[in-house]
Amino acid sequence: MAMSTDEELLKYQPDILDYGINEYTTEHERARNDILRKLRSEWWNKAKSSPHFEGSSLYAELDDTKLNEAQFTRCAVYLVLSDYVLPQLTKWNASGDEDKFQVMMKHYKTKYKEEFAQIIIDGVDYDFDNDGTVQDNERETFQVQNRLFR
Repeated sequence: MAMSTDEELLKYQPDILDYGINEYTTEHERARNDILRKLRSEWWNKAKSSPHFEGSSLYAELDDTKLNEAQFTRCAVYLVLSDYVLPQLTKWNASGDEDKFQVMMKHYKTKYKEEFAQIIIDGVDYDFDNDGTVQDNERETFQVQNRLFR
């Protein structure tokens, strides 16, 4: 299951299916896998040390069925566009001049990074107790530290 769909892409880039490619199913799956990998490296290791994880193994793997994947839809759309769709449409000319697709790639890559960071700061919805719902106290937030402490 993907975190985004072609219908979601159309909300952000209404003409994206007008360039000769009719669907991006594989690209949505790739973006989902990329987001899950980034979650494991940037969120999961911190989440395992939370009070919700007491009594569990520190070697436990992220269970993607416990995530609220709808929380990542916008993030996934940005990633699909920046890393998978727009690179297929650009001309990659040797002169170094950027075409409109390359400009859009940079824009959506920036939006993806911002959105992912905001999700981490706001809190990832993860059903730690596996009861089928994510309670407010199960939302793990981690503030990004940009200051160096000595």
